[in-house]
Amino acid sequence: MEKRNLTDLKTMIRAIPDYPKPGIVFRDITTLIADRKGLRASVDELIWPFLSGDIDYVAGIEARGFILGGAVAHELGLGFVPIRKKGKLPWRTIGKEYSLEYGVDTIEIHADAISKGDKVLLIDDLIATGGTADAAIDLIRESGGEMVAAAFVVDLPDLGGSRKLKDRGVRVHTLVEFEGD
Repeated sequence: MEKRNLTDLKTMIRAIPDYPKPGIVFRDITTLIADRKGLRASVDELIWPFLSGDIDYVAGIEARGFILGGAVAHELGLGFVPIRKKGKLPWRTIGKEYSLEYGVDTIEIHADAISKGDKVLLIDDLIATGGTADAAIDLIRESGGEMVAAAFVVDLPDLGGSRKLKDRGVRVHTLVEFEGD
């Protein structure tokens, strides 16, 4: 997808080798979102394909997806649905266990956060193997929501997450790719 903004987002993302375990190169967007031009460009490019879309909610995955998803929801004039790690939400929840490249975890949403037919845009900082996003999509769909798309700043295409979501019929929008990670 063509990007409108000339800010080089890729150069603003820090690579941290062997984190959280040996052999993993962690792509840290905290350096990107700390830069006012980087944050603005990221949010602008995340929302661009959805400006005229039929969307009811933006959902963001803890924790960096909260930062980006909140900003995207604000810019689109929509409500925000947090997708949190197990035990962090104060009301009745539904949850989904998933595997990631370095372990297993569970995410949850409030049982009443999304209603049947609500159209949802999912936001997170990065897609790697797709485990977290895949589980989030399951939660959205189990709630009766319809997936409009999933959008990420970073794609690690060699790990197959974007392909996994596309194979499930989810439109995927990413801003930068890092091959081989």
